Amino acid sequence: MRRRTHYFWLPLLLAGAFLALPLGSASAGCGSVQWKPAAKRPKHGRPPLAIGDSTMLLAMDNLSRAGFNVNAHGPHLVVMALGADFTISWRDIRRALHVLGPDRVLGLVTPRELGGGSGSDAVHCREAAAHYKRRVLLLDWVKYSRGRGGWFQPDGLHLTYAGARAFARLFKRALPYAQPVAPES
Repeated sequence: MRRRTHYFWLPLLLAGAFLALPLGSASAGCGSVQWKPAAKRPKHGRPPLAIGDSTMLLAMDNLSRAGFNVNAHGPHLVVMALGADFTISWRDIRRALHVLGPDRVLGLVTPRELGGGSGSDAVHCREAAAHYKRRVLLLDWVKYSRGRGGWFQPDGLHLTYAGARAFARLFKRALPYAQPVAPES
């Protein structure tokens, strides 16, 4: 039995504090991705991840010393592949869109359920893509991987090397949405 967890939107909360801001014209590394590993490790588990845009660049060293892995850039597209261990609700998707702000695109990957099937999470992702045509990009992993048993471990969920390559090919379909569309003149 899968536990009902509504943490789909949590990774976006930290990112949202920065991603929802206008990108502006700051020149301190805008457009490039900067990565800084945590300088301090937690006693148990992995360090938390701080994701932000160019406004976070100067704080990277401080965040690293505080114990965060830091990834700072200004993305137009955020793709989330969640749901196999969580429940994705309409409310979660609306929160994610709110956190990202009106000028960004949310890519949603339909999650396979344990055993390889499709469930309500995939339905919610498809409905959101149909409803928010300009804001949600659907990457239908369930449909794309149907009948491809060699892409998965025996549980029908976790990937093999061939599945990992296929997953990346599906993600490549999102690349054209990674840059904002220039306004028409």
